[in-house]
Amino acid sequence: MNVLVINAGSSSLKYQLINIEAQEVLAKGICERVGSDEAFHKHGIDDNELVIDTPMKDHNDAMALVLEALTSGPNKVIDSLDEIDAVGHRVVQGGKYFSESAFIDDDVIQKIDELAELAPLHNKAALMGIYACMENMPGKPMVAVFDTSYFQTLPPKAYMYPLPYEYYDKYSLRKYGAHGTSHRYIAERAAQFLDEDLDDLKMITCHLGNGCSMTAIDHGIAIDTSMGLTPLDGLMMGTRCGAVDPAIVPFLMEHEDLSFDEVNDVMNKKSGLLGISGISNDLRSVRAASEEGDERAQLAYEMYSHSVKKYLGQYIVEMGGVDVIVLTAGVGENCDKMRRMIFSGLQPLGIVLDLEKNKARGGEREVSTDDSKVQILVIPTNEELMIALDTLDVVEHKRLNGEL
Repeated sequence: MNVLVINAGSSSLKYQLINIEAQEVLAKGICERVGSDEAFHKHGIDDNELVIDTPMKDHNDAMALVLEALTSGPNKVIDSLDEIDAVGHRVVQGGKYFSESAFIDDDVIQKIDELAELAPLHNKAALMGIYACMENMPGKPMVAVFDTSYFQTLPPKAYMYPLPYEYYDKYSLRKYGAHGTSHRYIAERAAQFLDEDLDDLKMITCHLGNGCSMTAIDHGIAIDTSMGLTPLDGLMMGTRCGAVDPAIVPFLMEHEDLSFDEVNDVMNKKSGLLGISGISNDLRSVRAASEEGDERAQLAYEMYSHSVKKYLGQYIVEMGGVDVIVLTAGVGENCDKMRRMIFSGLQPLGIVLDLEKNKARGGEREVSTDDSKVQILVIPTNEELMIALDTLDVVEHKRLNGEL
């Protein structure tokens, strides 16, 4: 079975075609700057990648180009669209409606649209991807895989905000989290790597990149996570501020004469590593500047690691200990210096980083010392594979019930 995985952004369409039986990526690519004169399509794997400047007025055009590249030209991997059995869509916000992945029908589309208020940049974009697939592949089974569904197991004491309860009743105002597909994948892979049952472990998973989140997983159940009602909450990130005193919002509105939308833009797009360093949201650039003596870059680096340490401490206390800490995404997987800073001084807690192992790059690996009481793992995430597997499960269930 081949599943096409779609991750649509407001001006982009990222995709992978995955063969489920072999768990092999047959093709991948991205359409960037959709709707602009500078639009381009990147298609292929590694050395076979082609970059084509081509007009795309909208996501329908982008989807048509993707399907054309999959079925024709030098990098084609299938002969016809009949070889695509189903489509899986990444959707950020599933709200209270979706505790698991869902077959896409009119009701699911309506709910995704309704929840766009909680993730306006993401859910609206996901719908553009869904509509583009419906236009270009009518009748093809499609599944929505929600970043938030993994966190429906959080207890009320973790997901409720200490605001008047009526706001929860009226608006379902609560913590929903994000990056759930990534956290679920690396938790399961970590248990397999260790040859342990996930249900026997206390685990903290750390998705650290431009977007950052952490999750406490107690014996296989997510019990807390750092992102909140929206992906803005929690850790310091590339351009997002993470958790700050909420009184800062009215303060900035008054003293900087900013509208709510402008403050929201500051906190989502101009803060974090970029806001503190004044250089970049990319940790590699911040690291280079910090090592050249730039004091703001050094501060940004220290704040990023400090932010992670705070949540490590919180989750260790919440679970009454931890057996495994897992890191993933661009920073978590690739930055040895950030890992050193995060785990520095945690030896009294039984968390001991092996400095030599920490220098290794690539693949699944343990980076803690042999005598560390807590194992530290680096597990590259694979959200696309998780989306493809969920899509297969949902579609097969429909078929077994005679609904397809």
